Amino acid sequence: MIAIPPTMTFEEYLEWEMQQDIRYEYVNGEVFGMNGSTIPHNDIALNFYINLRPHLHSRGCRINVLDVKLQVIPRSRYYYPDVIVSCDPEDVNARKFIQHPKLIVEVLSPGTSGKDRDEKFTAYLKIPTLQEYILIDSEKISVERYCRGEGRMWLYYSYTAGEIISLSSIGFDLPIALLYESVGFETETEI
Repeated sequence: MIAIPPTMTFEEYLEWEMQQDIRYEYVNGEVFGMNGSTIPHNDIALNFYINLRPHLHSRGCRINVLDVKLQVIPRSRYYYPDVIVSCDPEDVNARKFIQHPKLIVEVLSPGTSGKDRDEKFTAYLKIPTLQEYILIDSEKISVERYCRGEGRMWLYYSYTAGEIISLSSIGFDLPIALLYESVGFETETEI
């Protein structure tokens, strides 16, 4: 078991985390270990990445999946979204974390859904460069999309089987079938 200091400065966190075997998110001096994901969770994040990468690469944008840190509030709040897209020149060559995301994706699982919908959602919406926030259910075919509107308004869209997800921030339409391709869902509860 790893001893986690009760609180640490941002600088201590960056140095300490580099020496750890797992990822840790940082929120106002406290660190939180990241749990392993399920196979469907991982497959969905990779499907999103695989389908968008060619489109984004040709536009000079970068897309990262899973183990890339996002700076939400400098020196105060850092998370690991499942997928991050940035087209900002500062982020294209980033080495430690992404600072100016255009699109953030979280794949929901029973253990992370509450945090992704509440704490992270509230924090992400304050990022000035963020244009879209996508929540993808790993237990059933369901996608929610929040798109920046005028002023402080965010528009909500939901998608289910057979539909096409329109990602306006990057000019890409993604059939939901490709997102869930080869993803198995639990049909019976194991005892």
